[in-house]
Amino acid sequence: MQPLISIIVPVYNGQDYLENCIESIELQTYPVLEVLIVNDGSTDATGKICEDLSVKYHNIQVISMNDEGVSKARNAGIERCKGNYVMFVDADDRLHCDTVQTLYDTLVGTGSDMSGCGFFTWSSEQEWKEKVSGEKDATGKPVIMQRDEFLEKGILGADTRCWGKLYKRSLIGEHRFRSGLTIGEDMLFLLDILPDMKKMVSVSFRGYGYYQNPEGAMNRKFTAAFMDQITCWEIARDQIMQTDCGLKSQITAIILISIMLTAGKLSFLSAGERKENKKYIVTCQEKLMKELQVEGAYERLSAGYKIKTRLFARMPQLYLWLYHFRKYFR
Repeated sequence: MQPLISIIVPVYNGQDYLENCIESIELQTYPVLEVLIVNDGSTDATGKICEDLSVKYHNIQVISMNDEGVSKARNAGIERCKGNYVMFVDADDRLHCDTVQTLYDTLVGTGSDMSGCGFFTWSSEQEWKEKVSGEKDATGKPVIMQRDEFLEKGILGADTRCWGKLYKRSLIGEHRFRSGLTIGEDMLFLLDILPDMKKMVSVSFRGYGYYQNPEGAMNRKFTAAFMDQITCWEIARDQIMQTDCGLKSQITAIILISIMLTAGKLSFLSAGERKENKKYIVTCQEKLMKELQVEGAYERLSAGYKIKTRLFARMPQLYLWLYHFRKYFR
């Protein structure tokens, strides 16, 4: 008997894509799955689709919430799941049919606490069909990383996503996603479970299909919530520095990049909107000036980011003006 694996799918107003996501999960070659769909206060036809799917598939459980955010939705799934292993899938994404089996075999075969696979992006049905059909079984030797190595090469090396991974339920334990954050909560979750992890393994197989949703959080116009990506990395630095001070310049470089990414979002606002959001521009500049004082952080930036940080630090309004019009000349 293979152990039960729980797949948690938070969804908000996902009537256009939820069914295809669930179908890709139900088509998995791994046979023993529990699917928990967390409907987080959807106002479209998502609720009806959830009901229909739960009737169609015996292994689906629907949890209803009142628009409390993706972190609390995932946490609700963790509380209710019964599997020995757990996965998170976003409702607009899809899985290759061999993803769960590959992650499970790799995790068990290496005695790891967590396994991860690669991903590909897609934005149309045609692109999905082409890319998913092009993916084969995992090739190459699995890469095993001990706890400290995963921190430095994984989390601090841009692998900050909670999806595309299989976790031992015992690894998650009492850890939960932090609520009140909209960007960066994935990374903090990985950081929180890190002390209880001995090793993780990753495979090159791109088994997770990440949908480039034009209405997704990263494609929306700037709001105050975009400041979360800076806040989350500041929290991460404070947490990491309690045990490893040697990574300060590396984390600070990430914070510098996060500040510039936020500034980029601000630049796409109209002149009037930028004026309304002046306090966030000021905050970004002040944080940038402070972080540039951390020894070794600036040197870790690419040449492009070095130029950007210098210009924004000295002339933020000019930088935003130049960056605003840059999009028209791409």
